[in-house]
Amino acid sequence: MRYVRVVVDGLDEEGNYGIIEGETIRIIKTSPLFSPCQETGIKIPFSAVRKFLPPVEPPNIIALGLNYREHARESDMKLPSAPVIFLKATTAITGHLSPIVLPNEAPDFVDYEAELVIVIKKKAKDITPEDASDYILGYTCGNDISARDCQLKLDRQWARAKSFDTFAPVGPWIETDINPDSLEIQSRVNGVIMQKSNTVDMIFSVSEIVSYLSRQMTLLPGTLIMTGTPSGVGFAKNPPIFLREGDTVEIEIEGIGILKNPVVRT
Repeated sequence: MRYVRVVVDGLDEEGNYGIIEGETIRIIKTSPLFSPCQETGIKIPFSAVRKFLPPVEPPNIIALGLNYREHARESDMKLPSAPVIFLKATTAITGHLSPIVLPNEAPDFVDYEAELVIVIKKKAKDITPEDASDYILGYTCGNDISARDCQLKLDRQWARAKSFDTFAPVGPWIETDINPDSLEIQSRVNGVIMQKSNTVDMIFSVSEIVSYLSRQMTLLPGTLIMTGTPSGVGFAKNPPIFLREGDTVEIEIEGIGILKNPVVRT
Protein backbone atom coordinates (compact mmCIF):
# COMPACT_ATOMS: atom_id res chain seq x y z
CA MET A 1 0.00 0.00 0.00
CA ARG A 2 1.14 3.54 -0.70
CA TYR A 3 0.32 6.46 1.58
CA VAL A 4 0.72 10.04 0.40
CA ARG A 5 0.12 13.52 1.85
CA VAL A 6 -0.92 16.24 -0.56
CA VAL A 7 -2.50 19.65 -0.90
CA VAL A 8 -5.54 19.65 -3.19
CA ASP A 9 -7.70 22.62 -4.13
CA GLY A 10 -11.02 22.54 -2.30
CA LEU A 11 -9.76 20.37 0.55
CA ASP A 12 -7.73 21.10 3.69
CA GLU A 13 -4.99 23.63 2.89
CA GLU A 14 -2.79 22.03 5.58
CA GLY A 15 -2.72 18.80 3.59
CA ASN A 16 -4.65 15.57 3.22
CA TYR A 17 -3.50 12.00 3.68
CA GLY A 18 -4.47 9.47 1.07
CA ILE A 19 -4.03 5.96 -0.28
CA ILE A 20 -2.74 5.69 -3.83
CA GLU A 21 -4.73 3.44 -6.13
CA GLY A 22 -3.44 3.62 -9.71
CA GLU A 23 -3.85 7.21 -10.85
CA THR A 24 -6.31 7.97 -8.04
CA ILE A 25 -5.84 9.04 -4.42
CA ARG A 26 -8.43 7.89 -1.86
CA ILE A 27 -8.48 10.56 0.86
CA ILE A 28 -8.37 9.28 4.47
CA LYS A 29 -9.38 11.15 7.61
CA THR A 30 -6.13 10.94 9.56
CA SER A 31 -2.47 10.05 9.25
CA PRO A 32 -1.81 6.36 8.44
CA LEU A 33 -0.03 6.22 11.80
CA PHE A 34 -3.51 6.08 13.33
CA SER A 35 -4.83 2.63 12.49
CA PRO A 36 -7.22 1.62 11.11
CA CYS A 37 -7.42 4.31 8.44
CA GLN A 38 -10.87 5.76 7.95
CA GLU A 39 -11.69 6.71 4.39
CA THR A 40 -13.66 9.83 3.58
CA GLY A 41 -15.14 8.50 0.37
CA ILE A 42 -13.39 11.29 -1.54
CA LYS A 43 -11.29 10.25 -4.52
CA ILE A 44 -9.10 12.61 -6.51
CA PRO A 45 -6.97 12.16 -9.63
CA PHE A 46 -3.23 12.74 -9.40
CA SER A 47 -3.72 15.68 -11.76
CA ALA A 48 -5.58 17.49 -8.97
CA VAL A 49 -2.57 17.50 -6.62
CA ARG A 50 -1.26 21.03 -6.12
CA LYS A 51 1.58 20.13 -3.78
CA PHE A 52 3.22 17.04 -2.32
CA LEU A 53 3.95 17.32 1.39
CA PRO A 54 6.30 15.11 3.43
CA PRO A 55 4.28 11.91 3.94
CA VAL A 56 4.49 12.22 7.76
CA GLU A 57 5.23 14.97 10.27
CA PRO A 58 8.14 13.41 12.17
CA PRO A 59 8.84 13.99 15.87
CA ASN A 60 12.49 13.13 15.12
CA ILE A 61 14.72 12.60 12.10
CA ILE A 62 17.48 10.15 12.98
CA ALA A 63 20.20 9.44 10.44
CA LEU A 64 23.14 7.09 9.99
CA GLY A 65 26.56 7.87 8.63
CA LEU A 66 28.88 5.44 6.86
CA ASN A 67 26.33 2.65 6.52
CA TYR A 68 27.37 1.55 3.01
CA ARG A 69 30.67 -0.27 2.67
CA GLU A 70 31.71 1.50 -0.53
CA HIS A 71 30.80 4.93 0.86
CA ALA A 72 32.96 4.32 3.94
CA ARG A 73 35.84 3.40 1.63
CA GLU A 74 35.43 6.47 -0.60
CA SER A 75 35.36 8.60 2.58
CA ASP A 76 38.62 6.92 3.64
CA MET A 77 37.07 5.78 6.93
CA LYS A 78 37.03 2.44 8.70
CA LEU A 79 33.84 0.38 8.64
CA PRO A 80 31.98 1.19 11.86
CA SER A 81 31.44 -1.52 14.48
CA ALA A 82 28.10 0.05 15.47
CA PRO A 83 25.74 2.45 13.68
CA VAL A 84 27.04 6.03 13.50
CA ILE A 85 24.09 8.16 14.59
CA PHE A 86 23.30 11.83 14.09
CA LEU A 87 20.12 13.93 14.12
CA LYS A 88 18.66 16.31 11.58
CA ALA A 89 16.36 19.13 12.70
CA THR A 90 12.73 18.40 11.90
CA THR A 91 12.52 21.90 10.39
CA ALA A 92 14.81 20.64 7.61
CA ILE A 93 12.06 18.47 6.16
CA THR A 94 10.52 19.19 2.78
CA GLY A 95 8.55 17.21 0.22
CA HIS A 96 8.62 15.93 -3.34
CA LEU A 97 8.99 18.70 -5.97
CA SER A 98 9.68 21.36 -3.32
CA PRO A 99 12.94 23.28 -3.68
CA ILE A 100 16.21 22.58 -1.92
CA VAL A 101 17.40 26.04 -0.88
CA LEU A 102 21.13 26.75 -0.86
CA PRO A 103 21.62 28.56 2.47
CA ASN A 104 23.17 32.02 2.52
CA GLU A 105 25.40 30.90 5.39
CA ALA A 106 26.91 28.03 3.39
CA PRO A 107 25.90 27.90 -0.28
CA ASP A 108 28.99 26.58 -2.04
CA PHE A 109 29.61 23.00 -0.90
CA VAL A 110 26.11 21.53 -0.69
CA ASP A 111 26.01 17.80 -1.41
CA TYR A 112 23.33 15.19 -2.18
CA GLU A 113 22.92 11.79 -0.46
CA ALA A 114 20.40 9.20 -1.66
CA GLU A 115 18.88 7.31 1.29
CA LEU A 116 16.27 4.69 2.07
CA VAL A 117 14.11 6.12 4.86
CA ILE A 118 12.30 4.02 7.48
CA VAL A 119 8.98 5.30 8.86
CA ILE A 120 8.22 4.11 12.41
CA LYS A 121 4.54 3.38 13.06
CA LYS A 122 4.39 2.80 16.83
CA LYS A 123 6.42 3.45 19.95
CA ALA A 124 9.51 1.26 19.99
CA LYS A 125 11.82 0.69 22.95
CA ASP A 126 14.36 -2.11 23.46
CA ILE A 127 13.08 -4.28 20.63
CA THR A 128 14.91 -7.15 18.95
CA PRO A 129 15.87 -7.25 15.26
CA GLU A 130 13.39 -10.09 14.82
CA ASP A 131 10.54 -7.84 16.02
CA ALA A 132 11.61 -4.69 14.16
CA SER A 133 9.25 -5.13 11.21
CA ASP A 134 6.26 -4.93 13.59
CA TYR A 135 7.22 -1.32 14.31
CA ILE A 136 7.75 -0.16 10.74
CA LEU A 137 4.95 1.45 8.74
CA GLY A 138 6.92 1.51 5.52
CA TYR A 139 9.67 3.21 3.54
CA THR A 140 10.21 6.33 1.50
CA CYS A 141 12.98 8.04 -0.46
CA GLY A 142 15.20 10.58 1.25
CA ASN A 143 17.99 12.99 0.40
CA ASP A 144 20.35 13.80 3.28
CA ILE A 145 21.48 17.17 1.98
CA SER A 146 24.76 18.24 3.58
CA ALA A 147 26.82 21.45 3.65
CA ARG A 148 30.25 19.84 3.48
CA ASP A 149 32.21 22.93 4.50
CA CYS A 150 30.24 23.14 7.77
CA GLN A 151 30.47 19.40 8.31
CA LEU A 152 34.13 18.77 7.52
CA LYS A 153 35.96 22.08 7.97
CA LEU A 154 34.12 24.81 9.84
CA ASP A 155 32.14 23.08 12.60
CA ARG A 156 33.75 19.64 12.50
CA GLN A 157 30.48 18.14 13.64
CA TRP A 158 27.32 17.50 11.71
CA ALA A 159 24.34 19.26 13.28
CA ARG A 160 24.32 22.54 11.34
CA ALA A 161 25.60 20.98 8.12
CA LYS A 162 22.68 18.55 8.01
CA SER A 163 19.89 20.78 9.34
CA PHE A 164 19.52 23.88 7.19
CA ASP A 165 15.93 24.41 6.08
CA THR A 166 14.98 22.07 3.18
CA PHE A 167 17.97 19.77 3.83
CA ALA A 168 15.74 16.72 4.42
CA PRO A 169 13.62 16.08 1.32
CA VAL A 170 11.50 12.92 1.70
CA GLY A 171 8.79 11.33 -0.42
CA PRO A 172 6.98 11.17 -2.67
CA TRP A 173 5.01 8.65 -0.57
CA ILE A 174 5.36 5.74 1.87
CA GLU A 175 5.50 2.23 0.45
CA THR A 176 4.52 -0.51 2.92
CA ASP A 177 4.99 -3.67 0.87
CA ILE A 178 8.68 -4.06 -0.02
CA ASN A 179 11.70 -5.97 1.26
CA PRO A 180 14.19 -3.23 2.23
CA ASP A 181 17.24 -5.52 2.22
CA SER A 182 17.74 -5.69 -1.55
CA LEU A 183 16.64 -2.51 -3.32
CA GLU A 184 18.34 -0.66 -6.15
CA ILE A 185 19.06 2.93 -5.13
CA GLN A 186 20.46 5.83 -7.10
CA SER A 187 20.76 9.60 -7.25
CA ARG A 188 20.78 11.77 -10.35
CA VAL A 189 21.69 15.42 -10.82
CA ASN A 190 20.29 16.95 -14.00
CA GLY A 191 19.64 13.43 -15.28
CA VAL A 192 23.22 12.23 -14.74
CA ILE A 193 23.62 9.23 -12.43
CA MET A 194 25.78 10.15 -9.43
CA GLN A 195 25.13 7.20 -7.10
CA LYS A 196 24.08 3.70 -8.08
CA SER A 197 24.02 0.88 -5.56
CA ASN A 198 21.83 -1.60 -3.72
CA THR A 199 20.80 -1.79 -0.07
CA VAL A 200 22.60 -5.14 0.14
CA ASP A 201 25.75 -3.00 0.55
CA MET A 202 24.43 -1.62 3.85
CA ILE A 203 26.63 -2.53 6.80
CA PHE A 204 23.67 -2.61 9.20
CA SER A 205 20.32 -3.89 7.94
CA VAL A 206 17.00 -2.17 8.52
CA SER A 207 16.07 -4.57 11.32
CA GLU A 208 19.45 -4.12 13.00
CA ILE A 209 19.17 -0.32 12.74
CA VAL A 210 15.70 -0.14 14.27
CA SER A 211 16.63 -2.51 17.09
CA TYR A 212 19.88 -0.67 17.85
CA LEU A 213 18.25 2.77 17.88
CA SER A 214 15.41 1.53 20.10
CA ARG A 215 18.00 0.49 22.68
CA GLN A 216 19.46 4.01 22.70
CA MET A 217 16.28 6.09 22.61
CA THR A 218 12.53 5.67 22.36
CA LEU A 219 11.35 5.71 18.75
CA LEU A 220 8.06 7.58 18.51
CA PRO A 221 5.37 7.08 15.85
CA GLY A 222 6.31 8.99 12.71
CA THR A 223 10.04 8.97 13.43
CA LEU A 224 12.06 8.98 10.21
CA ILE A 225 15.29 6.99 10.08
CA MET A 226 17.64 7.81 7.21
CA THR A 227 19.69 4.66 6.72
CA GLY A 228 22.88 6.02 5.14
CA THR A 229 24.03 6.73 1.60
CA PRO A 230 25.93 4.73 -1.04
CA SER A 231 29.19 5.74 -2.68
CA GLY A 232 29.23 8.48 -5.30
CA VAL A 233 28.55 11.55 -3.16
CA GLY A 234 29.72 14.85 -4.56
CA PHE A 235 32.60 15.66 -2.23
CA ALA A 236 34.27 12.30 -2.99
CA LYS A 237 34.30 12.78 -6.77
CA ASN A 238 37.35 14.05 -8.67
CA PRO A 239 36.76 16.90 -9.18
CA PRO A 240 34.06 17.36 -6.49
CA ILE A 241 30.50 18.01 -7.64
CA PHE A 242 28.27 20.22 -5.52
CA LEU A 243 24.71 21.39 -6.04
CA ARG A 244 24.15 24.67 -7.83
CA GLU A 245 21.17 26.93 -8.41
CA GLY A 246 19.12 25.53 -11.30
CA ASP A 247 20.05 21.87 -10.69
CA THR A 248 17.45 19.14 -10.31
CA VAL A 249 18.12 16.23 -7.96
CA GLU A 250 16.34 12.89 -8.18
CA ILE A 251 16.49 10.01 -5.71
CA GLU A 252 15.10 6.74 -7.06
CA ILE A 253 14.58 3.60 -4.98
CA GLU A 254 13.29 0.35 -6.43
CA GLY A 255 9.71 -0.38 -5.40
CA ILE A 256 9.10 3.10 -4.02
CA GLY A 257 9.50 5.72 -6.73
CA ILE A 258 11.33 8.96 -7.47
CA LEU A 259 11.86 11.90 -5.13
CA LYS A 260 12.56 15.00 -7.22
CA ASN A 261 13.64 18.45 -6.05
CA PRO A 262 14.88 21.58 -7.84
CA VAL A 263 17.78 23.55 -6.33
CA VAL A 264 17.31 27.28 -5.74
CA ARG A 265 19.04 30.11 -3.95
CA THR A 266 17.29 32.91 -2.13
